[in-house]
Amino acid sequence: MTRTRPALPSLLRRTALLLALVLACAPALAAPPTDGDINRLLSASRAQSMIDTMLPQIEAMQQQQFQQVAAQRQLNAQQQEQLGRIQARTRQTLRQALSWQQLRPMYVDLYKKTFSKEDVLAMAEFYESPAGQSLLDKTPALMQNVMVVIQARMQPLFADLQKDLEAIVNEPEKK
Repeated sequence: MTRTRPALPSLLRRTALLLALVLACAPALAAPPTDGDINRLLSASRAQSMIDTMLPQIEAMQQQQFQQVAAQRQLNAQQQEQLGRIQARTRQTLRQALSWQQLRPMYVDLYKKTFSKEDVLAMAEFYESPAGQSLLDKTPALMQNVMVVIQARMQPLFADLQKDLEAIVNEPEKK
């Protein structure tokens, strides 16, 4: 005597399997964030303010590099004037390239490619919270402290590099 399985349990198993597959794929099908979602996150995380704060630091490094170039060479008045024009043009180019107007669309595009709507909303909620605001308030001091430590660690390395460079420069030529 052959027993046949009822069709209903088989149908339920198939439905359960299909449901499990759909749920497993759900993260891949997550809704992308909207521009409004990303703008909320960028506002909450003070992204524009961070860029605006970073620009003068970049300009200061650039100015230091130009001063080093001028100090390493004996520039006449005309060359100093040309160097000044190049520095001004470089500063203007930097300000345009790193303006929030130029960077915001890039941020929106990258956030859309990287994060789901759920991710963006969760980050925005965090940055809008007291803990998120505290993190944002303290991050500049943290970064400054990190830079001090990194510079201190790099100085011995640069000193060794300087010795190696001097040894190479002062080494007699081999013929």
